[in-house]
Order: sequence, then C-alpha cells, then structure tokens
Amino acid sequence: MSQAATTDDGGQAPPTAKLPLFTLTAMVVGSMVGAGVFSLPGRFAEETGVAGALIAWTVAGTGMLTLAFVFQSLAVRRPDLDAGVYAYAKAGFGEYLGFFSAFGYWASTCVGNVTYWVLIMSTVGSVWPELGDGDTALAVVLSSAGLWAFFWMIRRGVREATAINRIVTVAKLVPIVIFVLLAVVCFRPSVFADNFGGADYSGSLFSQVRGTMLATVFVFLGVEGASVYSRHAERRSDVGRATVLGFLSVFAVFASVTIVSYGIMPMAEIAELRQPSMAGVLEEAVGTWGRVFVSVGLIVSVLGAYLAWTLMAAEVLFVAAKDDDMPRFLRRANAADVPVPALLMTSLLTQAVLIVTSFSDDAFDFALNLTSALSLIPYLLAAAFAVRIGVRDDPRTEGGRGSPRELAVGVVATLYTAFLLYAAGLKYLLVSFVLYAPATALFVMARREQGRRLFSPAELVVLGVSVAGAVLGVVALAVGWISL
Repeated sequence: MSQAATTDDGGQAPPTAKLPLFTLTAMVVGSMVGAGVFSLPGRFAEETGVAGALIAWTVAGTGMLTLAFVFQSLAVRRPDLDAGVYAYAKAGFGEYLGFFSAFGYWASTCVGNVTYWVLIMSTVGSVWPELGDGDTALAVVLSSAGLWAFFWMIRRGVREATAINRIVTVAKLVPIVIFVLLAVVCFRPSVFADNFGGADYSGSLFSQVRGTMLATVFVFLGVEGASVYSRHAERRSDVGRATVLGFLSVFAVFASVTIVSYGIMPMAEIAELRQPSMAGVLEEAVGTWGRVFVSVGLIVSVLGAYLAWTLMAAEVLFVAAKDDDMPRFLRRANAADVPVPALLMTSLLTQAVLIVTSFSDDAFDFALNLTSALSLIPYLLAAAFAVRIGVRDDPRTEGGRGSPRELAVGVVATLYTAFLLYAAGLKYLLVSFVLYAPATALFVMARREQGRRLFSPAELVVLGVSVAGAVLGVVALAVGWISL
C-alpha cells in the first residue's frame, strides 16, 4: 500500500491536483514534442534516404502505437498501479527490476533534459559564436542558470506548472505545422527523387532503417506521460485516452517534418546542417527569416518539454519512494504537492550530465542516443508485463485475464522494444550499465530503512549482470572503444 505524501515540515500533504483529459493529453504532447522534432531532418539524413525513412516511420509508428495501446490497456486493467512504467515493471518482475525500471526511466529523463539545453545554446550559437554548438563553457554556465530557474518555478506547484505546459504545448505546435506547410509549398520533386534511395554513404536499406531507430525512440519518449501522472487524473479512463490521442497527434507531425525535408535539399547537405537542422532546411526554402522563425519556435518548444519531463522525472522518484523502493527522504512533498527532494535530485543529475557531455565530440547526439538507450529497459519491462497478464490469471487484474487482442499487442510491443535494444548496439547498453550499477546503492538504502534482507538469490543474479556490464562499460571507455 502506498503511503501518503508528507510535507517538508512533516505534516500531511493536501489532496493531489486532479487533471482533466485535455491537460493529460497536453502532458503527453508536451513531452513528445521537444528537442527531437527539430533535429529530425539532420538525424535522418545522416542515415537514410526517403525509402528508408518511410520504412523507419512505419516500423516506429507501429511499434510505438502498440506501446501506447499497452499503456492504455494497463491503465484500465491495473488501476491500482500509479507512475506507469515503474509500477508495471515492479508488479510483473519484482522489486529490484522495478527499481531498475524506475531509475532507468528517471535517468533517461535527466539525460534527455540535457539535450534541451544543448540545443537551445546551439540555436543561439548561430548568432552568438561564443556558445558554439551548445558545449562551450559559457553555454554550460547559461544552461545551468536556466536549469535552476526551472527548479524554483516548478517548486511553486504542479497546478501552476501544468497550466504553463498547456499554453506552451499549443504555442510550440504552430511553428512546426507552419514549417511543414511552407516545405510543401517549396517542395522540389526532382530533389526528392534524388534523395529517394539514399546517398553514397547510406549503406544497405536495413542498415539505414536500423540507424534511425534511436532517433525515433527519442522523439516518441513521453508517450507514457499520462500513465506517469495517473495519480493526478480526474478519471482513470482518461489516462488511456490521453496516451493514444497524444501519440496520434504527434506521429503525423514527426513523419511529415522528416519526409518534406527531402524535397528541399540534397540529403548530404541536410546531414551537414548544424542543429537544429529544421532551421537550416527552412532557411534554404524561404530565406533567413525561416531560420529565425524555427529558432524561436524551438526555444518555446524545448522549454515546454523540459518543464513536462522534469515534472515526470520527479514524479517517478516520488512514487518509488512511497512504495519503499527508493529512500524515504524522496517521498516528501511540500504544501503545493511538489516532491521537492525528488525534484532536487533530478536537477542535480541533469546538472552533472550537462557538465560531462560538454566534453563530448557531439554533445547533442551522445545525450540523445544515451537517453533512448536508458529508456528501453523500462519500456521492455512494461510491454512484457502486458504479455504476462494476458497469459495468466491474476485477481488484481480488472476484468480478468487480458483479451487475445491485448496479448497480441503486448507481444508486438515486446518484440519492438527488443529490436530497439539490438538497434541501439552494445555501446550505449554498456554505458547504461555504468549508471545502473552504482544506483543500486539507493535500493540498498531503502531496504535497510525497512530492516529487510538486501537481495534475494534472483536479485543477486540481476545485480551480478549489472555490475559485469558496468565493468565492461568502464573498460570500454578507458580503452577508447566507447568515446563521449
């Protein structure tokens, strides 16, 4: 049974803020529409042409839609579970894997938040060279200032922050839709045809599609946003509706941004554009004002996405602490129902990763790929849990065992996320373990607070795998096989 939240002074927190369907949907859209969409033209052009992009979006759209259906189904079948990804992993596969899911999801949001600041600074860097590609010392200082300004704003309350997110979600969709419309007007069929099969550097069609997978994962992160905020929903059924509505709303936008760009410039030139590549494409189509227009839209979009992701990251730590899977200090909330210790930890990890990635050869791409890799384990466990409740009876499952349709969707979602792990490659999986293994200290703290045995035999096996992976990751970093 989850424990009630307490305020910083030890008192009882007020009832949690209740969010309607529109706000939950805005949280999903606001989470997915962020830095990723503005980098899509360049990221895809680095790997594939039009044919590969069409296949990649078909695979990604189908796979992520099944995940959206998984979260919709689980919200109805297991209404007792809050915080989405974390809760499903724990219910299906035990406390330690549940902890890994919570930590991995939380860490992925923190690393993802770094991409937002890097992209903002890179955007401003086109007119202020001292900011470079968002990885200079000045860029890190300014990003850090923005990071802590958001910390103090969010600390004021969930209601206030989500109200801002509703406004920002609408505002940031406008420049993206206008980009697509202008690109259609300026579309050149001959350029599109030349880009259809890819460039000389593209490789086989399979390798082209595989190379885009992490980019598609990154832009769809947030599809589970309503599930994470399920404890705030006015009606539990709204969680599933918001998940599917949010996904369908942004899928067409993401695919359109990618495909229309191939009709503006040769893909080799798109691949060479500085981020945000969408700005460079529109500049080629309509002139300098196009870059300015996209740049302003990007800053609004990214700040809105940063707000939504920071809220969700803190929520995951908070709920995990309520269920005794994280240390108890993380379960405290202030009078405005904001989990301040969890929010502080989120800001601290984001700050640390921001400093580390400044030493990377390509800070944006490294942070983007690591974010995607970290998120895959939580997604895989949630999809596998949907399969589990579809094949066995559980008295806690509303309506009994899942239907054949729900089971089929769960199987497809599981296979899709497993393929994504393969597409990510060993490099980012090992770096993920470098973060996962030390995090076990938080799990140990929580167990000691409860006076329980630290690890069961099965959990010791999982611990051994994570430590081995972390050691291999450190060795790979040390010998240069993996570089930042």
